[in-house]
Amino acid sequence: MSLYQLPTGTYETRAAFAFKGGSFREKRRFAATATLLRHPKGDLLIDAGFGSHVAAHIQSLPRMERAPYQANGTASEQLDAHGYDRGGLRGVLLTHSHWDHVSGLDGLQVPVWINEGELRYANEHRGGKVFRAVSAGHRIQQYEFDGPAYLGFSSSFDVYGDGSVVVVPARGHTTGSVIVFVALPTGRRYAFIGDLTWQIDGIRRRAERPLLMRKLADTDPGLVRDDLLRMIALADVMHIVPAHDVTAYEGISRLSN
Repeated sequence: MSLYQLPTGTYETRAAFAFKGGSFREKRRFAATATLLRHPKGDLLIDAGFGSHVAAHIQSLPRMERAPYQANGTASEQLDAHGYDRGGLRGVLLTHSHWDHVSGLDGLQVPVWINEGELRYANEHRGGKVFRAVSAGHRIQQYEFDGPAYLGFSSSFDVYGDGSVVVVPARGHTTGSVIVFVALPTGRRYAFIGDLTWQIDGIRRRAERPLLMRKLADTDPGLVRDDLLRMIALADVMHIVPAHDVTAYEGISRLSN
């Protein structure tokens, strides 16, 4: 087993909008990064990052949600550039279905792994608009949380059946958002927490989103707060990766030929 980051680009926002107590003068680069998880039973991407049509995807957002951005190579382009055999890729496991996590599906003709709650959100909510466009033609690999409680979360889905990759529900940002726990053979452990917090400051400072952003971005801010506290309690035993914190991916290798 191994992990690789595929940084597909960034967009810019103010720290004041990212976490409570952040400065309006400080600009933050929000990561749009896919993570390749290699496993003997088949590989997965955790989220898809920016796609080749990212400009159109951003343009489709409400004006207040658009931000200056910089695109790197898509996940698809990076896999090909490094000679990756796509026959080993089982699909894309989404932390949730917002545009900056799914844009890259436009170049990845593999199954989309998603749970029932998130699929319903993606098909019905305005936040799923880009997902509905880029997922057309993809096979939907729907999974259920039929496993036991895990690290304080009420239920789980063991992807490979060996405890190495366990998905838990974190239904506060969207109605089906998840956290993906990864345990490598080296003993290194990771938690890919999606948008539970946008920046690692949310963990280190015990800081939720500012009130306005909680109201605008989260379907249930109370659930987000509860799960954020659970992850804060785990911060000393694993590497926590908020999806949009550029620095959180440090230590995860990039693909090489």
